[in-house]
Amino acid sequence: MPLLQFHLVRHAWTKEQVQTILDTAYDVTREAFHAPAGDRYQIVSYHEPEELVMEDTGLGFTRTNKRILLSIRTRPRTQEEKITFYRLLHDQLQQKLELDDHDLMINLVENQDEDWSFTSGKAQFITGEL
Repeated sequence: MPLLQFHLVRHAWTKEQVQTILDTAYDVTREAFHAPAGDRYQIVSYHEPEELVMEDTGLGFTRTNKRILLSIRTRPRTQEEKITFYRLLHDQLQQKLELDDHDLMINLVENQDEDWSFTSGKAQFITGEL
Protein backbone atom coordinates (compact mmCIF):
# COMPACT_ATOMS: atom_id res chain seq x y z
CA MET A 1 0.00 0.00 0.00
CA PRO A 2 2.84 2.47 -0.28
CA LEU A 3 1.82 5.54 -2.24
CA LEU A 4 4.74 6.78 -4.34
CA GLN A 5 4.68 10.28 -5.78
CA PHE A 6 7.42 11.10 -8.26
CA HIS A 7 8.30 14.72 -9.01
CA LEU A 8 10.18 15.07 -12.30
CA VAL A 9 11.43 17.93 -14.44
CA ARG A 10 9.13 18.36 -17.44
CA HIS A 11 10.59 17.08 -20.74
CA ALA A 12 13.68 15.59 -19.03
CA TRP A 13 12.45 12.01 -19.40
CA THR A 14 10.88 10.04 -22.25
CA LYS A 15 7.64 8.13 -21.65
CA GLU A 16 9.61 4.89 -21.77
CA GLN A 17 12.06 6.15 -19.16
CA VAL A 18 9.21 7.24 -16.87
CA GLN A 19 7.69 3.77 -17.22
CA THR A 20 11.07 2.28 -16.29
CA ILE A 21 11.18 4.50 -13.18
CA LEU A 22 7.68 3.39 -12.15
CA ASP A 23 8.24 -0.30 -12.85
CA THR A 24 11.59 -0.29 -11.08
CA ALA A 25 10.14 1.45 -8.01
CA TYR A 26 7.29 -1.06 -7.91
CA ASP A 27 9.70 -3.99 -8.05
CA VAL A 28 11.90 -2.46 -5.34
CA THR A 29 8.84 -1.77 -3.17
CA ARG A 30 7.84 -5.42 -3.43
CA GLU A 31 11.36 -6.55 -2.54
CA ALA A 32 12.30 -4.11 0.22
CA PHE A 33 8.86 -3.66 1.84
CA HIS A 34 7.49 -7.12 0.98
CA ALA A 35 4.46 -5.51 -0.66
CA PRO A 36 2.09 -7.97 -2.33
CA ALA A 37 1.55 -8.13 -6.09
CA GLY A 38 -0.96 -5.54 -7.26
CA ASP A 39 -0.20 -3.21 -4.36
CA ARG A 40 0.77 -0.40 -6.72
CA TYR A 41 -0.10 3.27 -6.19
CA GLN A 42 2.06 5.73 -8.10
CA ILE A 43 1.69 9.37 -9.17
CA VAL A 44 3.94 11.32 -11.52
CA SER A 45 3.98 15.12 -11.35
CA TYR A 46 5.95 17.24 -13.81
CA HIS A 47 7.54 20.58 -12.99
CA GLU A 48 9.51 23.25 -14.79
CA PRO A 49 13.17 23.11 -13.72
CA GLU A 50 12.84 26.20 -11.52
CA GLU A 51 9.80 24.67 -9.79
CA LEU A 52 11.62 21.56 -8.58
CA VAL A 53 14.28 22.91 -6.25
CA MET A 54 16.47 20.22 -4.70
CA GLU A 55 19.60 21.73 -3.21
CA ASP A 56 22.46 19.74 -1.73
CA THR A 57 21.80 20.46 1.98
CA GLY A 58 25.46 21.41 2.30
CA LEU A 59 26.80 18.08 1.00
CA GLY A 60 28.63 19.72 -1.91
CA PHE A 61 27.10 18.35 -5.10
CA THR A 62 24.84 19.52 -7.91
CA ARG A 63 21.88 17.83 -9.55
CA THR A 64 20.89 17.62 -13.21
CA ASN A 65 17.50 18.11 -14.84
CA LYS A 66 17.07 14.34 -14.56
CA ARG A 67 16.55 14.76 -10.81
CA ILE A 68 13.81 12.74 -9.14
CA LEU A 69 12.12 13.67 -5.89
CA LEU A 70 10.21 10.68 -4.56
CA SER A 71 7.77 11.06 -1.70
CA ILE A 72 6.50 7.84 -0.17
CA ARG A 73 3.56 7.47 2.19
CA THR A 74 3.54 4.08 3.87
CA ARG A 75 2.92 2.17 7.06
CA PRO A 76 5.89 2.10 9.46
CA ARG A 77 8.97 0.38 8.07
CA THR A 78 12.10 -0.84 9.83
CA GLN A 79 15.38 0.99 9.43
CA GLU A 80 16.69 -1.98 7.48
CA GLU A 81 13.72 -1.91 5.07
CA LYS A 82 14.20 1.81 4.47
CA ILE A 83 17.94 1.52 3.87
CA THR A 84 17.36 -1.43 1.53
CA PHE A 85 14.70 0.49 -0.41
CA TYR A 86 16.88 3.59 -0.81
CA ARG A 87 19.90 1.58 -1.95
CA LEU A 88 18.07 -0.77 -4.30
CA LEU A 89 16.12 2.00 -6.02
CA HIS A 90 19.23 4.13 -6.46
CA ASP A 91 21.32 1.24 -7.77
CA GLN A 92 18.69 -0.06 -10.17
CA LEU A 93 17.83 3.38 -11.60
CA GLN A 94 21.52 4.08 -12.01
CA GLN A 95 21.97 0.79 -13.85
CA LYS A 96 18.84 1.00 -16.04
CA LEU A 97 18.80 4.73 -16.81
CA GLU A 98 22.34 5.85 -16.02
CA LEU A 99 20.87 8.12 -13.36
CA ASP A 100 23.45 10.50 -11.92
CA ASP A 101 24.53 9.51 -8.44
CA HIS A 102 23.01 12.67 -6.90
CA ASP A 103 19.74 12.89 -8.83
CA LEU A 104 17.52 10.77 -6.56
CA MET A 105 16.07 12.17 -3.35
CA ILE A 106 13.59 10.14 -1.28
CA ASN A 107 11.33 11.28 1.54
CA LEU A 108 9.41 8.58 3.40
CA VAL A 109 6.41 9.59 5.51
CA GLU A 110 4.89 6.94 7.75
CA ASN A 111 1.21 6.59 8.53
CA GLN A 112 -1.03 3.87 9.94
CA ASP A 113 -3.44 1.41 8.35
CA GLU A 114 -6.43 3.44 9.54
CA ASP A 115 -5.18 6.36 7.41
CA TRP A 116 -6.18 4.54 4.21
CA SER A 117 -9.50 4.23 2.42
CA PHE A 118 -9.18 2.37 -0.88
CA THR A 119 -12.79 2.67 -2.07
CA SER A 120 -16.42 3.20 -1.13
CA GLY A 121 -15.66 5.52 1.80
CA LYS A 122 -14.57 2.58 3.96
CA ALA A 123 -11.48 2.02 6.07
CA GLN A 124 -10.74 -1.45 4.73
CA PHE A 125 -7.95 -2.20 7.19
CA ILE A 126 -10.23 -1.33 10.12
CA THR A 127 -13.25 -3.21 8.76
CA GLY A 128 -11.13 -6.30 8.09
CA GLU A 129 -11.72 -6.26 4.32
CA LEU A 130 -7.94 -6.09 3.88
